[in-house]
Amino acid sequence: MEFKSSLPSYPIRETNRGKKRDDGDATCSTVVVVVVVVVLVVAAAAVVVVVVVVEVLVVIVVVVVVVVVVVVVVVVVVVVVVVMAVVMVVVVIVIAVMMVVVVAAAIAVVALINTI
Repeated sequence: MEFKSSLPSYPIRETNRGKKRDDGDATCSTVVVVVVVVVLVVAAAAVVVVVVVVEVLVVIVVVVVVVVVVVVVVVVVVVVVVVMAVVMVVVVIVIAVMMVVVVAAAIAVVALINTI
């Protein structure tokens, strides 16, 4: 006895199950994903390089500014010390001249008194 179905008979359709895709979509999407990943990696590397370069430049600028400030402070201190030394020498010379004048005046007064 043969089993007969009461369902209507339709032709069997072909499916893609078990077949390899040959439409190229998978290859194209894989290439797109690889290109996007490579672009993102290159962009990240470029950002890292830019950040490192900026940090190095900032460090160099800070070091240069600190060195310039230290040199200016040292020069100002040296100039002040030299000016103070020159002023002290001038004061000592003025005091010595005044002492000589006072001694000369005293000698003149004593000589004047002796002549009278």
